[in-house]
Amino acid sequence: MSSSGSMWHRLAFDAPTVTPNGQGGEVVGWAETFLAYGEIKWLRGGETVIAARLAGRQPAVIRIHLTAAALLVDPEWRMRDVRSGDVFNIRSIVPSDDRQYLELTAERGVAQ
Repeated sequence: MSSSGSMWHRLAFDAPTVTPNGQGGEVVGWAETFLAYGEIKWLRGGETVIAARLAGRQPAVIRIHLTAAALLVDPEWRMRDVRSGDVFNIRSIVPSDDRQYLELTAERGVAQ
């Protein structure tokens, strides 16, 4: 990926929440946990990527700075692009080779 100068997307990371509804059930929602700037690189090519795009899903790799808050992110969380409103399901999280960034594989256009 390119330099940190391309990390201009404002991203919100939401953790799942479960609260009682007072009638014995639960209400599932999302709680914004932290904000970060990051880079979104849309994946192209490859049979699985093309199949996902035909199904209305767009896979991407997102790079954010590795911080204490970023280390809390889990594949059960979701990510939002604050400017566009796009919501992403996080599929996997790996540190970059230089261990300065986290690289998240995520998909836009998937049911929450």
